Amino acid sequence: MAENLVMTVYIDLNIGMNRTGIVPDPRAVDLYRQCSQLDGLNPVGLHAYDGHIHDKDFETRTRRCDEGFLSVKWLSEELVKKGYAEPIIVAGGSPTFPIHAQREKIECSPGTFIYWDAGYQQGLPEQPFLPAALVVSRVISHPGENLVCLDLGHKSIAAERELNSRVLFANAPELKFIGQSEEHLVAETSKQQEYKVGDVLYGMPFHICPTCALYERAFIIEEGKVTGEWKIVARDRKIVY
Repeated sequence: MAENLVMTVYIDLNIGMNRTGIVPDPRAVDLYRQCSQLDGLNPVGLHAYDGHIHDKDFETRTRRCDEGFLSVKWLSEELVKKGYAEPIIVAGGSPTFPIHAQREKIECSPGTFIYWDAGYQQGLPEQPFLPAALVVSRVISHPGENLVCLDLGHKSIAAERELNSRVLFANAPELKFIGQSEEHLVAETSKQQEYKVGDVLYGMPFHICPTCALYERAFIIEEGKVTGEWKIVARDRKIVY
């Protein structure tokens, strides 16, 4: 290597997500060995993401998580037997965070807890994180009897979930959504008279992760006042070739 650079490497494992990584079997041991023999690479650990495990029932989630982790444990022990230093293990996501946190020598990697969202608030009741991010929407029209139209379309909120599981309005929880387009969200309410054009609604996303990338910046609110802003780096994407 002309620059004498050495890259720290973690072997990505496929423990059921079937998205990236190598299955933790003898081939993974061989891959670790090959990396250790290459100039410029320093394998130090294993990465095991089990994002496919998100059962609401905590006992079921725990059982599935433990079963999936058995192969990671086997691989770690096998590497030690081969003479390598005990690998660092980075494991889990938000749903399995409290399970992996009980293991020794594990680095947990939950991500959603920073903002939290309505989906995990309802689906992971054992994790009492507080929601820290909202989207702001306004009533822009009354298109029909008992209907309100909001400026919260696909461009403003993650839209991969079922229609009524995309946003939860803190100050209008009774709204029933009947349609969404790029720019607008139409909701049905029996209290139309309570919603005037211009009324502000505060929505908690059900899936905060892709919602974040829809905005250039987030405004920081402290004690009811805007005190700063964060640039959303994930929004600035480009193909590099």
